[in-house]
Amino acid sequence: MKVNLFDMALSHDLSINEILSGVFGSISLTAWICLLLPQLITNYKAKSAEGLSMAFLAVWLFGDIANLSGALVTGLAPTATALAGYFCLSDIILISQSLYYNTINARKTRQRTRSVETEVSEDEPLLQPRRRSSSGLPGSHRRHSIHRTESGLDPIKRIVTGEDDTPDSNPWLHNALSVAAIYIVGAAGWFISYKAGAWDKPDVPDDVTADEPVAILGLVLGYASAVCYLCARVPQIIKNYQEKSCEGLALLFFLLSLTGNLTYGLSVFTYSPEPAYILKAIPWLLGSLGTIVEDCIIFYQFRIYSKKGEAKANGVDESA
Repeated sequence: MKVNLFDMALSHDLSINEILSGVFGSISLTAWICLLLPQLITNYKAKSAEGLSMAFLAVWLFGDIANLSGALVTGLAPTATALAGYFCLSDIILISQSLYYNTINARKTRQRTRSVETEVSEDEPLLQPRRRSSSGLPGSHRRHSIHRTESGLDPIKRIVTGEDDTPDSNPWLHNALSVAAIYIVGAAGWFISYKAGAWDKPDVPDDVTADEPVAILGLVLGYASAVCYLCARVPQIIKNYQEKSCEGLALLFFLLSLTGNLTYGLSVFTYSPEPAYILKAIPWLLGSLGTIVEDCIIFYQFRIYSKKGEAKANGVDESA
């Protein structure tokens, strides 16, 4: 039986725009719920968060706090408000894990340095030779070591963790299938909630006019969050460029971020066609859709730096 959006809108007194906003919002929520898993697992397996820029995470958190405050004040779409709250929780989890591993690894590095200085002898070499990228950039050899010790990693784990540099795998195809699954699960989740009556319309509250101080405050917070979102990825892009590496980063993490931002923006944009609503939603649209450009830059870095890493690895293997 074919689903008719017009009939659905009539049966629950929902407009087509509200239905589309709900579906896009549900897809975005699914993407953000799953967003942390690839990076958290990658960090856990490597016992390191060296690949992540802490400035990136900090600015991202500030943007999410401003986003949540602005969404609550402005009375944005329900899905947008729910997502903003979840963003803050997600940031705290990832930042906590990163700080934990950075602290532990810094302590271990100091201990190793002291032990090497006191136990070095002329009859025993210090360490096995390492590539410059491995010694100068902590954690830059993590993925290669993971594949040496866990060559039997099954495809599902590779997709979830973002371990994408195995020679016999197609990471972009695996990750594209994961993103497609996010769309399917997110859309299905909205239709289930719709059938359960979660989208029955309550009494409509009075709208806050754009001239009221509360509305102005919400708009200012929205623009503040947009600026934070647009600036957050810059430290990560610079870090990747300086190290000529994306090691320690999960590709699927950024693909899910792209998916979440795209559908989040569509959720806000389709919620109401009224110019007044679109105007007050501009900060959130800028914050979500604007970062897509920066995500594409990171994807390009994944592409070029992974090729350079493979070329160096092949050179080392041949020389050995």
